Amino acid sequence: MTNSVSSPQAEKYAIAAFFSGVGGIELGFEQTNEFRVVYANEFDKYARMTYQLNYPDTFLDGRDIHAVEAEEIPSETVDVIVGGFPCQAFSIAGYRKGFEDDRGDLFFELLRMIEAKRPKAIFVENVKNMVSHDHGNTFKVIREALTENNYFIKWKVLNGKDYGNIPQNRERIYIVGFDNKEAYDLFEFPEEIKLTTTLQDVIDFGAEPTENYYYREGKQPFYEELKHAITSQDTVYQWRRQYVRENKNGVVPTLTANMGTGGHNVPLILTDQGEIRKLTPKETFNVQGYPKTFKIPENVSNGQLYKQAGNSVVVPVIKRIAANIATALNQATAPSAVDRTGDIAIIYTKMNGQFEGQSYVRDFVDTYEQALETMEAYQDGLGILSDEDYLRLVKKGGHLEFYSIAFTNK
Repeated sequence: MTNSVSSPQAEKYAIAAFFSGVGGIELGFEQTNEFRVVYANEFDKYARMTYQLNYPDTFLDGRDIHAVEAEEIPSETVDVIVGGFPCQAFSIAGYRKGFEDDRGDLFFELLRMIEAKRPKAIFVENVKNMVSHDHGNTFKVIREALTENNYFIKWKVLNGKDYGNIPQNRERIYIVGFDNKEAYDLFEFPEEIKLTTTLQDVIDFGAEPTENYYYREGKQPFYEELKHAITSQDTVYQWRRQYVRENKNGVVPTLTANMGTGGHNVPLILTDQGEIRKLTPKETFNVQGYPKTFKIPENVSNGQLYKQAGNSVVVPVIKRIAANIATALNQATAPSAVDRTGDIAIIYTKMNGQFEGQSYVRDFVDTYEQALETMEAYQDGLGILSDEDYLRLVKKGGHLEFYSIAFTNK
């Protein structure tokens, strides 16, 4: 599947975006020229300042998503709902609390919007660790919630350096869903591409920013260790509390939200002048694949800007996925499946390890016995996997293909 798309529809697909940050997901979608943002929601006031500076004409709602009612979205039709709900609850940095964390329920707020607006497609981005959190149970809950709401979903973990031609080691899970199986069948995640963008393309090694970016003798107690280890412009370094870490694959290590606060996570470089400095906020946005024209507000602290970049997405990866979503929507002619209902869902799932798979409700039925009879009639040789077996097998990886039975509570 190619990323070139020609759209037959008269109007672009309308997007409602949640947990927008500075608008990276929306930017990737809009760069395909197939989508337009009709609504964006972001609670953080500093992220909103950056968003509004770059997209002054977008309707940006600053309320907590808990306070937003779906009917308040200023568009009769929402074709796509996108969101990278805050991932701290599922990341190592957030101690893997998941749904026990207050932020873990934000997925269900996103689901509330999906249930109300019934978009043709959904797009969710999160940290790779979400799929393994709580031994796989967290992702199981998310997967079943989306499929029970009549979405046919595919997911895959993609690395920015392999799929976005951006020199950053950034693995994220992307979940794409459609309300009809034809679009789902047509959709494929993009293929891996060669990394041709260099560190010099995203970092200005000759720049001489202000003094606060530099590490110098007498300024940092660990400067001697930095000076001894940081010797090349072909790589990026980090101070990791006790030692210097060199990112040996020649790309920038994963940018984090706490880059500007803890110190040890800030990527460091050797400048053309032979000095050691950390990346500027603008360079961290470059490392996420934002265009050079992306604006940085002057009245926001560097700490907040680093946080915004670290919380954001690799824009070219989003663009490539969005282009394939548009292709699937443009080519699909089947009606949506939103009228399928029943007390019990027969969920088909196929997994290639933890980090790639697909799932959908094959049938809704009224009783458990009916579910067993229906599955027997499939005659495909696939068995039912209990929750316990699923959680046990998913940790082992490998290929899994199975049915599960879930009570929908509808």
